[in-house]
Amino acid sequence: MIKAIVTDIEGTTSSISFVKEVLFPYAARQFPRFLEMHWTQKDVQSHIQAAEQESGQRLDSPASANALFQQWIAEDRKATPLKALQGMIWKAGYENGDYTAHLYPDTAPALRAWKQQGLDLYVYSSGSIAAQQLFFGYSDAGDLTGLLSGYFDTTSGHKQEVDSYRTIQQAIGLPAEQLLFLSDIEAELDAAAEAGFQTIRLDREGSQGESQHRVVSSFEEIAL
Repeated sequence: MIKAIVTDIEGTTSSISFVKEVLFPYAARQFPRFLEMHWTQKDVQSHIQAAEQESGQRLDSPASANALFQQWIAEDRKATPLKALQGMIWKAGYENGDYTAHLYPDTAPALRAWKQQGLDLYVYSSGSIAAQQLFFGYSDAGDLTGLLSGYFDTTSGHKQEVDSYRTIQQAIGLPAEQLLFLSDIEAELDAAAEAGFQTIRLDREGSQGESQHRVVSSFEEIAL
C-alpha cells in the first residue's frame, strides 16, 4: 500500500521547456550582475568555495566565477553550488513576477487529491531545495507548498544512484515498498526500484518508447 509519493519535477509535474527556456536563460543573464552585487555575501562565498573545490579552479573574482557557472549551465551540470546560486537568482525572478512556474494541468488537482487521501508528498529534483520551494510556491496554480511534506536534492545523492533513494527512504521513515517514485527518466526509476520503491514513469508526450516500469501520460491515470 502506497503511503507516500516522491515526485520529480522536469518532465513529470511540469514541462522541461520551462526550465530550459525560461529558468536557465534567466539565471545565465542575471549571473554577472548577481555575482557583482553579492560577491562578499557569506552564503554566496560558501557556494563559490564549493565550486572551487569541485572544479579545481581558483575563483577570485565575479568574472572568473561567472565564466565557470556559464560553462556549467551550457553543460547542464548538476553541480550543487551552481544549483544553489541559481535558486537565489530565481527567487528574485519569482518575487518580481518575472514568471510563474509551469505545471501540467493535471498536476495540482492530483497533488491535492493525494494529500486528501492521506498521502505524504515529497519532491526529489536536481534543482536545489530552495529552488523547489520557489517552484511550488510560485506555480501557475498558486502556492502549493502546503501540500508538500519535504524536499530532496543532490545533497541526498544523484538521481541515478541507488543509494540516493535509500537515503530518501530513511529520511521519510517508511518502508521502501510503501513509497512511490514518479519520474520521466528510466535510469532514475531503475535506481529507485532497486532501492525497493514502487515506480511509475511519466511519458507526457507519448514518445519515450518501452519501459520496465508502469507508464502513464498523465497523473489522472494513476490510481492508488
